[in-house]
Amino acid sequence: MRISPELIASLVIRRAARDDVPTILGLYADDPLGSRRDSISPESLAQYLAAFDEIDADPRSAIYVAASTERALGTFQITFLRHLTHGGSKIGQVEAVHVAPDYRSRGIGEAMMRFAIDLARRGGCGRMQLTSNKRRTDAHRFYERLGFVASHEGMKLILTDASSLSTARPSPAGQR
Repeated sequence: MRISPELIASLVIRRAARDDVPTILGLYADDPLGSRRDSISPESLAQYLAAFDEIDADPRSAIYVAASTERALGTFQITFLRHLTHGGSKIGQVEAVHVAPDYRSRGIGEAMMRFAIDLARRGGCGRMQLTSNKRRTDAHRFYERLGFVASHEGMKLILTDASSLSTARPSPAGQR
């Protein structure tokens, strides 16, 4: 699809509100990988709203939506992390980047990512990073076009699986 200058001109990227949560969950669920993870039901909405409230109250993290006059068409979350490495630099971590399927390849994802990069720069971050599922080859090309480099191999450990829990116990604070 071609980029729609009219759509981009009418796009507003704003911090998400609690009322946006069902729409954001719809964007997650309207994705082949996300649909297996996130689905909204009357029972689950409360846990998603509680998670949103916690993220929204954290000054280092925020969820944004890209909205036109019609509706929210995209979303992402950004978290600012402080590291002891790299001179104690700050890093902008972007997660959960989603654009409604019928609005992909129209410039919305790029507008959101440029907005997120600007937030990170203004927040004093020396680096922006993200992870993307290995199966999302189109997304990888998109991020590379924006200047991201696949410099590291990411790994995850699912902690809700009892077989992945370690038997090692953390030492009390201050002990090594």
